[in-house]
Formats: sequence, structure tokens, C-alpha cells
Amino acid sequence: MPLSPSSSAQAARETVARRLREMRRSAGLTVTELAGRCAWHHSKTSRIENARTAPNATDIRLWCRACGASEQVDDLIAQSLHAESLYTEWRTETRQGLKELQRSEPRLFRDTRHFRVYSSTLVPGLLQTEGYAAGVLGISAAFRDLPVDDSADAARARVERSGVLHRPGRTFVFVVEEAALRHQVCDAEAMAAQLGHLLTAGALPQVSLGIVPMSTPARGQWPRETFHLYDERLVSVELVSARVRITQPSEIGLYARAFEELGRMAVHGADARALVLRAIEALG
Repeated sequence: MPLSPSSSAQAARETVARRLREMRRSAGLTVTELAGRCAWHHSKTSRIENARTAPNATDIRLWCRACGASEQVDDLIAQSLHAESLYTEWRTETRQGLKELQRSEPRLFRDTRHFRVYSSTLVPGLLQTEGYAAGVLGISAAFRDLPVDDSADAARARVERSGVLHRPGRTFVFVVEEAALRHQVCDAEAMAAQLGHLLTAGALPQVSLGIVPMSTPARGQWPRETFHLYDERLVSVELVSARVRITQPSEIGLYARAFEELGRMAVHGADARALVLRAIEALG
């Protein structure tokens, strides 16, 4: 797996690498000697110790046994799995299909009380209609060459997940670039239904919908990658190749600051509705 663009993920991997390196040194083994005991090339030892290759569970077991530290196996495996969970390639996320991906984090949605979502390209998932979601997920299935296109089922599962909008004790703040209202990822009828749904969902008392106009002068923030803030404990960032989960407080703070600045450029209420209505009219 390539190095994560997130320092949170890389820092977690480097912590595991450092523990393994210190374990080898405490056992008095050279890189070559440990490789010999594990029956692999010494270059693999170096890649693991320098956090360029993530060790799997078998690698960790062999490493600990070679160093006479088998008691550390379970803890190191758990720590390594956590490090790798911070950066997950979409090909791994979609292995069980797009439908299962929509249901992959029920605890996160159940436990979060304050949702903040920024999107520069699409209507956020929690605000998507089934027709629009089917268009988005269909494009994803085709792009990733999934063996089975279950985008229709996944779209229904995504709409079911958005039921969290109506659970008590939660607030939702969405900041969307106006351009996201114009990208036609489905047919005109489904697109019109989606934009109409935005008008309805944006009027819910627990929902704040802000739209950043394309004509905004002297922007303080340029359009960023799509990201989700879950309370103050997690940021999820969507890249072309992977999803990055950020848990480092300093990084979460940066995303929170970016969200606030983007939100200040957004219009709300009647002005936001006017932008949505303009996008509906543009459909012809």
C-alpha cells in the first residue's frame, strides 16, 4: 500500500515500525539476522522498519518469535491494524460490494452528534435521493471495474442510512459548492428530484445548508477535497484511490478551521434556495 497522504495514518504506521525496530535491537539482532530467522530478504526488514511496507499479522508473529517477544504479538497486531485502518484503499472498501460499504460504519453514525460535511463536487451522501445516489454509485462501480454492479441496491442502502437526519439529538451542517448542483451524474428527471429534495432537507430545523456561490469574489479558501467531520474526533477525507481517516487533534483542527472559513463564504436560507432553483431551471 502506498504511503498515506495523511500524517495521522503515517504517524501511526511509524509507531509500529519503531516498536519493531527497537524490539530487534533489544534482541541484539542485525537486520540480516532477523531476516534469516523470519525466512525473508533483509530488504523487507528495512522496508518494515522504515514504515514503507506495512507488516501483516504473520510478519509480526514471525518478528516477535525471532526476537523472543511473543508476548507482544497481540498488541502489535492490534496497533498495526489500527494504523492501516486510517488509510483504506477503495478497492479494499468495495471488496464486499457498494451496498455493504454503505453499511460499514453504523457505530460512527450512531455515536456522532454533530455532523459537518463539505463537498465541492457532489450533493453530500446524507442528502442524496435514491435516483441521484444510483447515478453516483453507478459511475463509481464502472470506474473501479467491480465484478458486480450493485449500485441500485447501494443507493437504497444510502438513503436508508440518511435516516440518521431524523434521529433526535443530532445536528447537521452542510457546506456545498454551487458547482456540485450543476454536475449531472444522473438523468435530468432524477437531477431535478435531487435538487428539489435539497430544498426540503435544507429546511429541516436540525439541518444547516450553506452553498458557496461560484461568483464568490476573493475566496479565502479554494474548493477542497470532500471531507466529513464527526464531532471533534474524526475526519474522513475522500480521495480518488482511498479514504483517509484522520484522528490527530492538530489535523482535525485544521479541517475544522477550513470548514468554518468555507462556511463563511456560503449563503444560506433564501439565497441558498435561489441557487438551487437556478440549477433546477438550468435543467430545461
